[in-house]
Amino acid sequence: MYNSRITGLGKYVPENVVTNDDLKEWMDTSDEWIQERTGIQERRWIDPETSDDTTSIMGAKAAKIAIERAGLTKDDIDFIVFATLSPDMYFPGGGVRVQELLEMDTIGAIDVRNQCSGFIYGLSVADQFIKTGMYKHVLVIGSENHSGGLERSTRGRAVTVIFGDGAGAAVLSREEDTTRGVLSTHLHSEGKHAKELSLEGPSTGRWVDAIMEDNDPEDVSYYPYMNGQFVFKHAVVRFSEAIIEGLKTNNLQKEDIDMLIPHQANLRISQFIQKKFGLGNDQVYNNIMRYGNTTAASIPIALTEAWEEGKIKEGDNVVLAAFGSGFTWGSAIIKW
Repeated sequence: MYNSRITGLGKYVPENVVTNDDLKEWMDTSDEWIQERTGIQERRWIDPETSDDTTSIMGAKAAKIAIERAGLTKDDIDFIVFATLSPDMYFPGGGVRVQELLEMDTIGAIDVRNQCSGFIYGLSVADQFIKTGMYKHVLVIGSENHSGGLERSTRGRAVTVIFGDGAGAAVLSREEDTTRGVLSTHLHSEGKHAKELSLEGPSTGRWVDAIMEDNDPEDVSYYPYMNGQFVFKHAVVRFSEAIIEGLKTNNLQKEDIDMLIPHQANLRISQFIQKKFGLGNDQVYNNIMRYGNTTAASIPIALTEAWEEGKIKEGDNVVLAAFGSGFTWGSAIIKW
């Protein structure tokens, strides 16, 4: 048996910064209203007039950095796991697009559609491939282009103010020392709450022709829907459960956490979890203030920044945790 270890990290965010004050151009809102509810000050949105960025292109840009930092080349990568809720096309997925953009060999590529917990799920998939000896180096990407599908109006503000665009990537490599690297991953779901955070159409459940035939200006089924208070209530419970499960599996206590990287869903959720576990500001990394919620990209972007800033050191116990649409949630315990 082997462990997998993160050997390279990379991130990419669009240049276009959208502040809370900028959003007043489209909706009735304010910087105070947004910060009080989410902690977000600004986010990055792709500007289609000045950039050719897409979900796959951003993922490829982050991946190139991660591969280089791992001391590898594209030819060393054995497999791609691509997590997103916003692929360039309905099909095929972003994984094969990255394989093309990076001019890789005909390696396998799969897409993970687990939204906010997508990177945790993708990390777990890559970890299993490496643990079994099937692959040596697996590229895991989380990338999102939310801005193209948000309702920029007062009606849609509760969702629109939260989300941003960006990508993060990690290279997982085979590690023979089973006391380091990814120690365990823990995945869960609760489908009965699927519609509380969802985007129903266009889909095979309500296809394009039906939407066009109805031509209903009040129809919002093709915009994201979120029952905010309901999601918040479940998130704080599931975040805690997933973290505790990971710690118990590895005979660790909350005092053993050196760095917690939570999914950047809402700063208030992160602060609640930080207080519950008694962690200091130097033990939790948040960047939602600058980027908003980038869904599958949020953990790899935050993990990359925390590492770049020297907040994660060799031997640290690093905990990743996420909760989101599905509902799905999970955690990963890593000995850096």
